[in-house]
Amino acid sequence: MDVAAPARRVWDVMVDWDRHDDWMIGTRVRAFGEGRGARLLAWTGVGPVGFLDRMVVTDWDPPQRCVVEHIGWLVRGTGGFEIIALDAERAQVIWWERLAAPALLPTWLFRLGWPLVRPVARLGLRYSLRRLARFVERGAR
Repeated sequence: MDVAAPARRVWDVMVDWDRHDDWMIGTRVRAFGEGRGARLLAWTGVGPVGFLDRMVVTDWDPPQRCVVEHIGWLVRGTGGFEIIALDAERAQVIWWERLAAPALLPTWLFRLGWPLVRPVARLGLRYSLRRLARFVERGAR
């Protein structure tokens, strides 16, 4: 996703964990600590229906790269984002996730269900990244 804003401003917005719900659909994040080793708790859902995603920041290279390890019972694996400066006033955001079967779910069942969940997850992420671009381009800090 290209964003018409400097890479540093995009980074600052993306790592302002307490404001993720300004652009990330249906997700509120609380951070405990900063940088590598910080712990994040993200609630994704609508009202009381949703799930808790526990994470720890494992790679931190401002303003370019943040990687987290999902350590919850439901969401496990790694994810992160990279911000590439295209020029002084434009950046590209690349968000990725490599998820594994939840702790209590057999791997075969995860593999069976993931093709049904994946399109919804992708749509939500794309929608959120478009919201991020608009949010940052409007001057959010």
